[in-house]
Order: sequence, then structure tokens, then C-alpha cells
Amino acid sequence: MKSIPPIQKFMTTEPKTINADLTLADAHKIMSAEHIRHLPVLKGGRVVGLLSDRDVSLMMSIEGVDVESATVESAMTEKPYTISPDALLDEVAVEMSENRYGSAVVVQNHHVVGIFTAVDGLRALSELLHTRMK
Repeated sequence: MKSIPPIQKFMTTEPKTINADLTLADAHKIMSAEHIRHLPVLKGGRVVGLLSDRDVSLMMSIEGVDVESATVESAMTEKPYTISPDALLDEVAVEMSENRYGSAVVVQNHHVVGIFTAVDGLRALSELLHTRMK
């Protein structure tokens, strides 16, 4: 039987990030241009949160919220699920499914080195099924 691979094999490397003090309009532009749904939020180079496209959409739907001045920090989820690149795929999948996380921020030496999303998980499942079921 083959061993379970680490998350670094399936994560998205060099993910886009955003600084906590930028605006929700800035975040929306990045997400739209890059076709992504999750942005790790940084302050002083360290992960302090995670901003999803749902967070941005919710804030945009609230009457009186000016996305041109509201900061990313005001809408982000604090303390996102973070993992190391060596975390095993099965452990990450269990944690994400049990807690309904849409992504895991991959951190090494306090720096974001990747992101593992539900889409990455499906890609991993497909690859593993093709290589291990033949």
C-alpha cells in the first residue's frame, strides 16, 4: 500500500494574499481578476485571517457599508485553519470536512507558502483515484 501524500503535493503554491488594511474593494478586484475565492490576510507579513468571496459579498450586501473604505480586517475570519506543507492529505481532509472549512492556509516559518482549497481536494481525489485504482 502506498503512503498518504503530504498536502504540498496538491496545494496551490504562491497564493495571492492581501494586507489587512486594504479595502474590500481591493480584495474584490483581486479575487475577480485571479478567479479565486480565498485570500489569506496578512499583517506585518504574518497570517492574521482569511477572507472569502462570501465575506466580501456579505459586506457588499449590507446597506451603509462602503467597500471603498471598509477594510479587509473588518470582514475577515480571524485565526484561519493553518497547516504545514508536510501535513498529510487525509488529516487535512478530515479537519476541513468536519469543520466545513473551504480552505487551509499552508504556512512554513511564519510565511504563507500555499493554500489548499476544496477544489484542490477534489483535484487530489481525482488524481489519487486514477493512479491508485488502476
